[in-house]
Amino acid sequence: MCAERAALPRELTETGVVAIARAASTARVGAAVETLVTSGVTCIELTMTMPGAIDAIAMLVKEYGASACIGAGTVLTRDQARACVDAGAVFLVAPSAVPEVVDAAVADGVPCLPGALTPSEVVAAWNAGAAGVKLFPASFGGARYLRDIRAPLPDISLIPTGGISIDDVAGYFEAGAMAVGLGGPLFGDALAGGDLGKLADRASRLLHEVSQARAGGSA
Repeated sequence: MCAERAALPRELTETGVVAIARAASTARVGAAVETLVTSGVTCIELTMTMPGAIDAIAMLVKEYGASACIGAGTVLTRDQARACVDAGAVFLVAPSAVPEVVDAAVADGVPCLPGALTPSEVVAAWNAGAAGVKLFPASFGGARYLRDIRAPLPDISLIPTGGISIDDVAGYFEAGAMAVGLGGPLFGDALAGGDLGKLADRASRLLHEVSQARAGGSA
């Protein structure tokens, strides 16, 4: 079992949200991230499936590193992990508990959020040194499944991701989520030239839903 693990990014724990940018191009990433940060969503994940993701991470860290937390997602190899950290990524996310990615993150003191679904996978990822575990895909079992996982594993920080809509958020926090990860339901078509004003509206609504859920649903 890992004796020490990196702390989760403050921006993630404070907002309860990680925005997952996944698109065919990074051309609109800067404008979308500016919109999110201005709206209060300050934990941003750029996936390695986007061409030029490493350069985009470096650009965003330079531009927003003082006001936002920029990380890398879909990190699948040790070399990718090191390249992301070298570019300035302050957290790493993977769709599964890839041992070499977790090991590289632990060695560099960078928080890693590997993906897991079953209790065995969640515990293995945590024991390897994960700062938190991405429950993925969250839509597989929904908030009820998260609640069932949390019951025997209350000390593991779980971040459900995948297939979560803004309207679903309250249920996941009520079930014990530390934070939630949203991609398409948050970004919409903003990364493909869509309306940034609508992105700002979705970001504000998401943060409101999280705040209300954390407050126990009080108005």
